[in-house]
Amino acid sequence: MTKLVTLTRPQKAAAILVAMGKQSAGRLLKFFKQEELKALIEAARTLKTIPQSELEKIVSEFEAEFAEGAGLLDSGDAMSSILSESLSEDEINAIMQGRKTATENAEPPIWPQLERLAPDRLAALLSNEHPQIIAMILANLAPAASAGAVVHLSKALRGEVIKRMIAMGNVPEKARSIVENQLRSRLDAEANVKDISLGQARVANMLNELDKSELDEVMADIEAAGAPDLEALRARLFSFEDIVLLSQKSRVALFDSMATEDVTTALRGASPELTEAILSAIGARSRRMIEAELKDDAAAPSIDDINRARKAIATAAIRLAGEGLVELPAVQAEAA
Repeated sequence: MTKLVTLTRPQKAAAILVAMGKQSAGRLLKFFKQEELKALIEAARTLKTIPQSELEKIVSEFEAEFAEGAGLLDSGDAMSSILSESLSEDEINAIMQGRKTATENAEPPIWPQLERLAPDRLAALLSNEHPQIIAMILANLAPAASAGAVVHLSKALRGEVIKRMIAMGNVPEKARSIVENQLRSRLDAEANVKDISLGQARVANMLNELDKSELDEVMADIEAAGAPDLEALRARLFSFEDIVLLSQKSRVALFDSMATEDVTTALRGASPELTEAILSAIGARSRRMIEAELKDDAAAPSIDDINRARKAIATAAIRLAGEGLVELPAVQAEAA
């Protein structure tokens, strides 16, 4: 007969579960961790008949009153019966073999991860897919995420996608799972590619502090060193002299935000071509004021002041480009 003093804690827990009965014990088993269930199963297999008196001592030790009606039981068989009615055979086998169950093995849903993407990136991720696939994906996202992605799709694709979303019924779970896995694989692949955009931004911020002649010299050195993705770096650079390369629309947007005094200072000593490119983007009244100031040599600022004004204009152009209000020369050339 099993002595109380020889019982391990898992054996005592198994004995109490047996005493609780199948229905109550079955509900409780759902809250155990996998390693705890494994320990319970192994402990129950070593238990034999437990007298009522010994069971009461176990129950008292756990400060619970579950002894009523337990009687004399073959604990191993009773535990097997409880488990078989509470867990599937596959779950029991997985627990005993140390494997994860199907529920534990499942990948986390991909949808929250997609919703955290920037709208333009999400649209780029989906744009090469069939409209039906895009419709299914957007239908599974939060409305705000779907709306953000939709406005970044091409007009023709946008119409097709929304049309299919309207007509879409329930998507079979198998088809949904295939799409989820493909999206997950694509995001994982992107995450494994070294992202150099942060380094490019850091270098671009440094280079944008240089004068045009200094910038050209340093860029030549970078190219000779074989730096990767040089065009992407150039797309982040902009100097005051590059204003002549901007479209008229971009120049107007840029100088609409600049103070007249800064523009006047920046134009001191500028080439006729650059001066005309800037003045043509400014209102007639402001242009007359600036031209009058430029004729007054007595009011000429220092070289440092001129450089600071030019740097402020170049910095404003980069900021407005980030906001989509100005199109920098590298982007324009790429579009052409």
